[in-house]
Formats: sequence, structure tokens, C-alpha cells
Amino acid sequence: MTYYFIYKPFGMLSQFTPDQAGQITLSDLDFSFPKNVYPVGRLDADSEGLLLLTDDKSLTDKLLNPKNHLPKTYRVQVEGIPEEVDLEKLRRGVDIKINGKTQRTRPAKVSLLETDPELPPRVPPIRFRKSVPESWLDITITEGKNRQVRRMCAAVGFPALRLVRVAIGSYRLGEDPLDSMLPGVVRSFEQLAF
Repeated sequence: MTYYFIYKPFGMLSQFTPDQAGQITLSDLDFSFPKNVYPVGRLDADSEGLLLLTDDKSLTDKLLNPKNHLPKTYRVQVEGIPEEVDLEKLRRGVDIKINGKTQRTRPAKVSLLETDPELPPRVPPIRFRKSVPESWLDITITEGKNRQVRRMCAAVGFPALRLVRVAIGSYRLGEDPLDSMLPGVVRSFEQLAF
């Protein structure tokens, strides 16, 4: 079995083949993955950060099973500055629409960061508007609905400008064994403990 963590760059699809000409995919990374290695879950093209790939089907099934409530943590730059009442709504769960159907999110861990996180610059950068303040949230969810974190932030009136997954389970960017990872970097492992 083989295991890989990558720092998925902005604009890259979480798959090996493009849906349309010109799209950047995992096959564009400077790394040759063995056959039968696939991403465990997804990050949309507009999101960055930690993505796990493996050929271990039993681990994939375990991690993707919603009953296991695998925590995933995101740093989210939002438009505006949420107040405690807004954060509490996210913590309790909010209604989001997916394919026209309303779904309630599970409770989440949410905090407003006092300082901007240390992250590599995004390419291209977020557009800056002097008239609109921005802030950063730390959000941990235990499910994986389509574009869930973005939809959660929008549901309480604070659209996401930048979204970076910084942790999957106990594996966290910036901590051993994933310290010093930058967009496009791949790290391979002989085993993982989830």
C-alpha cells in the first residue's frame, strides 16, 4: 500500500484527468504516482491545501464513511468580520442547499483567528478591496458535503474568499511529518495511522 499527502495548489482539480481542455490536474504535479492511487475525498479547484491519495481501498472506505466523522480543518478567509452570534450558528449547524435540496450541517468547531495565518501566497492573489474588511476563521467539520465550508460561510453572510485545508484527522500542515509543505509538494509514506 502507498500513501501520499499533497498540498493541492489553487486552480488544480482533485483528479488525474481534466473535464475540459486546459484544466490543471494532479497529473500536472512534478511526481509520478503509481497506478491505482486515487484521492481520498476532494478539494474543489478554488480550494487549496492537504489532500490524501492512496491505493489502500480499506483506508479510503474508512475515511470516507460518514459514520466515522473524520475531522477536517480549514483556514477560511471571509469577507467581513463575523461576530460571536455568527460563529455560534456555524458551531450548531446551518442549512445549506446542495442540488436544490436543503441539508443541515453537523455541528462544527469554529473560531475567529486573531491574526492572519502563515500560509504561502495564493497564485493568483485574492483581490483586495479597501472598503470591505476581511477576517480568517478556523473551521473543523466531520462530514464532507459538496463545497460545504463555502456554503456554511455564505449561509451566515460571510462569503469565503480563500479556503485552505490544513488538517485531515491528526495530520496537519506545518507539523511533523507535514512541516514545510508548499503548494505542489508531495510527501509519500509507507503507513499512516487514522
